Amino acid sequence: MRATAGGSKPSGELARRIESDLGGLETFRKEFEKAAVECFGSGWAWLVLRDGKLEILSTSNADTPIVMGATPLLTIDVWEHAYYLDYENRRPEFVKAVIGQLLNWEFAAQQLQRGGAGARKAA
Repeated sequence: MRATAGGSKPSGELARRIESDLGGLETFRKEFEKAAVECFGSGWAWLVLRDGKLEILSTSNADTPIVMGATPLLTIDVWEHAYYLDYENRRPEFVKAVIGQLLNWEFAAQQLQRGGAGARKAA
């Protein structure tokens, strides 16, 4: 997450990959929100790079996409401790706020570059 709120957007290779792999930024936002809101109980929503493509997935409890062979680019923590003080049980509002204001696209772009480089070395 970003240190300060501000509705930035992905750029460069990350923006291109979101368009080609996920159908564009609006589709990404809807699917990322759905993964976070529908995660049963405590868990995470993730934007990952796996097998050379971007994917959105969710994990429960302390699971991580790293064990699935994926490189995490972004995540939303949907454990109650992440949002309860400000949002109580309104997880959808919390998720919308994070997606709209706090996603750290610069970090995600760096992770994409690192993950892609690792995939090329392994091939």
